[in-house]
Amino acid sequence: MTQHPVETITHGRVLVEDPSGPDSGRLLVACHGYAQNAEIMLDDARRIPGVMEGWRLASVQALHRFYARGDQTVVASWMTRQDRELAIADNLAYLHRAVETAGGRDARSIVFLGFSQGAAMAYRAAMRGPHPAAGIIALGGDIPPDVQRDLARPWPPVLLGAGVRDPWYTAEKVQADEQFLTSRGVKHEIVRFDGGHDWTDEFRRAAGRWLTTL
Repeated sequence: MTQHPVETITHGRVLVEDPSGPDSGRLLVACHGYAQNAEIMLDDARRIPGVMEGWRLASVQALHRFYARGDQTVVASWMTRQDRELAIADNLAYLHRAVETAGGRDARSIVFLGFSQGAAMAYRAAMRGPHPAAGIIALGGDIPPDVQRDLARPWPPVLLGAGVRDPWYTAEKVQADEQFLTSRGVKHEIVRFDGGHDWTDEFRRAAGRWLTTL
């Protein structure tokens, strides 16, 4: 048996919401977690204090859609381990187009936000994509190895969010990410909050404060 990769065209979706105040030229690009969708991530991002007043939000839905068990809601995932490198390249190209669609070409600054599986994509978009990032917010997800190996671009400030009872983004993974960022001299902040693998108001408040520093 011989396996052949086959390139094809597919369509994703990005939800864009303009700020309630004057457009500041700042764009927050959000990547959801496994078995979520763009609507869920948009709702989580818009609840960050201050975001709706000063940022345009772009919630990007992953390309691989499926039905959630029980209620048949359409959800998505970014990738699996199969054909990993090809999937990463596809996702980076897709995120580039999504950012362009959301006005990234004219944005004064872009911050990439990711939750869980989407954290890896936020790191990749910021560090391997064509759009320079003013910051990265990663909640419940570690820095992927392919990003750690890429030395081509200086790192922007990073905000890490970790629930103290998170079974996936464990204390060991947080420590490894902290050591990596410190070794590269990256300005970073770690928010350890009372929670698990999820959003909390405590982390939202921290993210809102952090965004004002950029």
